[in-house]
Amino acid sequence: MTSVETNTDHTADSGPGGYAEARLRLLQEESRSGPSRRSALAGLTDGWLNALFTAAVRETGVRGATLVAVGGYGRAELSPRSDLDLVLLHDGKAEPRALSALADRLWYPVWDLGLALDHSVRTPGEARRTAAEDLKVHLGLLDARTVAGDAGLLAGLRTSVLADWRNQAARRLPELHSLCRERAERAGELRFLLEPDLKEARGGLRDATALRAVAASWLADAPREGLAEARRRLLDTRDALHLVTGRATDRLSLQEQDQVAARLGLLDADALLREVYEAARVVAYAGDVTWREVGRVLRARAARPRLRGLLGGRGERAAARAPLAEGVVESDGEAVLALAARPDRDPVLALRFAAAAAQAGLPVSLHAVRRLAAQGKPLPVPWPAEAREQLVTLLGAGEPTVAVWEALEAEGLITRLLPDWERVRCRPQRNPVHTWTVDRHLIETAVRASALTRRVGRPDLLLMAALLHDIGKGWPGDHSVAGETIARDVAARVGFGPHDVAVLGALVRHHLLLIDTATRRDLDDPATVRAVADAVGSVGTLEILHALTEADALATGPAAWSAWRGSLVADLVARVAAVLRGTAPAAGEPEIPTAEQERLAVEALRTGEPVLALQARQEDDAVGVDLVVAVPDQPGVLPAVAGVLALHRLTVRAADLRSMELPDRLGEVLVLRWRVAAEYGALPEAARLRTDLVRALDGSLDVPAKLADREAAYPRRRGVVPPPPRVTVVPDVSSLATVLEVRAPDAVGLLHRIGRALESQGVRVRSAHVSTLGANAVDTLYVTTPEGKPLDPPEAASLAGLVAAALS
Repeated sequence: MTSVETNTDHTADSGPGGYAEARLRLLQEESRSGPSRRSALAGLTDGWLNALFTAAVRETGVRGATLVAVGGYGRAELSPRSDLDLVLLHDGKAEPRALSALADRLWYPVWDLGLALDHSVRTPGEARRTAAEDLKVHLGLLDARTVAGDAGLLAGLRTSVLADWRNQAARRLPELHSLCRERAERAGELRFLLEPDLKEARGGLRDATALRAVAASWLADAPREGLAEARRRLLDTRDALHLVTGRATDRLSLQEQDQVAARLGLLDADALLREVYEAARVVAYAGDVTWREVGRVLRARAARPRLRGLLGGRGERAAARAPLAEGVVESDGEAVLALAARPDRDPVLALRFAAAAAQAGLPVSLHAVRRLAAQGKPLPVPWPAEAREQLVTLLGAGEPTVAVWEALEAEGLITRLLPDWERVRCRPQRNPVHTWTVDRHLIETAVRASALTRRVGRPDLLLMAALLHDIGKGWPGDHSVAGETIARDVAARVGFGPHDVAVLGALVRHHLLLIDTATRRDLDDPATVRAVADAVGSVGTLEILHALTEADALATGPAAWSAWRGSLVADLVARVAAVLRGTAPAAGEPEIPTAEQERLAVEALRTGEPVLALQARQEDDAVGVDLVVAVPDQPGVLPAVAGVLALHRLTVRAADLRSMELPDRLGEVLVLRWRVAAEYGALPEAARLRTDLVRALDGSLDVPAKLADREAAYPRRRGVVPPPPRVTVVPDVSSLATVLEVRAPDAVGLLHRIGRALESQGVRVRSAHVSTLGANAVDTLYVTTPEGKPLDPPEAASLAGLVAAALS
């Protein structure tokens, strides 16, 4: 029997104590990390298992057996808390009882040390048959390595397994691809997750292993540049995560990121995430290219017999090359460079190539992109008009823009065209409302804006503003202010004229103006609308800013946009446009109520009690239902209604409160418009809501006590402690009221507590504007004295402090 010996500089005896001590010393060595430590740990484990195997064979008398490492251990890549994947391979001649005793003498010492173990006992024939039935087993055996015993026993199995893998590639690789896609749908895209799974998410370690398996099939190979380094970076991060947590985990959770970054010698958690995202981008891009090549080869193989039959053995014709643009053609389902294309003489070719591919909805050839990166002639500054037009065409192509842009970015072409892109590339966004990293968010915004270009007179400026609106996030300070300067520089570089440069700068500077104002300010206050009009300057810029606001919100995530928010922004835009055209209504002119609101207000005045209507929303993207409440003006309305909604487990998505005076009628009515959603279960009946609201207003229902009981019975669990609430006085936005802005974690009864704090100080809530983004609430309240006047500055500051204290 040929034995296998393993050498390592960390010696350990065959007992678990010796191995455990040597393993601990190795993991504590500060000078050893990365591939060196993983290889050393595998070698140390090999030596220990080899000694266990030798002793067990001597005790049981079993011959014709070998201990085989598969998977990551088979590749000699052991992270600190990695599983041991082992197969006890035997020739089938040993007695079952002796074989079982041999296995026990191997597995139990591993379990005694608390190490995770994946194990099996098989003959080579059984292993081969199992691999034929189980894809994961087949993948593991591709990396099989002898740890101890008869090395010749594994050699034959490896030859058979590799031959089966290559012979069955047409069946196995689509199966593997399907497995990768299912895993990506389940675990998400690694480079866009705040708490990514380094192994399971798309672009993670499992995808890197899948690419090795594709290469082993000899059918296709992944782009090699940067792939090994990306894989090493992910493995190093997982090693550090294991050492920080002391657990076998692959999820890089928020609370461990700073410690993992420190262990890797990185500045902070953001630097860590950016490195991880960059590595995942390389793996994911390599996967896209590789699986596309696998599909092409398999389609060609399937078509070849039919083609030979049609041609009668006269040979195969070259694939048709359909022209797409100057120097760009389609070939075999990809955009490629024409034979006569000269990247070294045509500086616009890269943009023309990208725009043509995106417009045709085609993937780009890896070879073509690399040729453009290696041979492309730099664009002059400012760019010629054709280059600017091609960039706009690329941005306006819709969803296909994403894949084309990422292919160019993977080969360094984007940062060559737009150097400022480097600062936002793979930059994480800690706000949970955001779905994407900064760079991907900018491209997604352009994709969304491409569907809105018919609404604006200058679609080119809309698409460029979409691309640049968050470009300042790579710099310190307010990203809108920094972004304005960068956007102006980029616009001039790209070749826009002075007027367009100024407009793009203003769009970037004010890209949050409409959504912030519409959801947090009183639009009936003339100062609010005038301030927006002064900032925007023209109807044309307002038109673009409106579309940019919608595109930005849609690209942010599902919590950032809805029909409700859209209607608020549209209302603001209409008012601002009227001011800019000189057709605004007279200052102080009351808002015209809807027929439904007027009906409810009349009923409330007639009965002297609250009246409400609860209706399901009709929009496709609606979350929740509309609730309109009309109440005769009286103290305590806001906390009472908010408290009743909380008691009925209704989450407030958005809200608006304002007083209404009806023509020819005495008395004033408070009209509260809410968008609410049930936390779970069915919506409550409107009659029950009204009954409880009546009781809350007359004092017979103790809302605070009920909410406290509920909170005690069902406390909320939070993985990460959120920052404390912040209450500020917003100056110079209203001449009629004092404006308070509350930013706080969304919680049960939040608006109720705010309302109680305001009522306790005797102030009057003139209007309120509530919005919920993910786990955060941003509420803006216009308050006055009982006489209807703004508060003095000291009173306003004191009130803000009291509200903050009530929420802490």
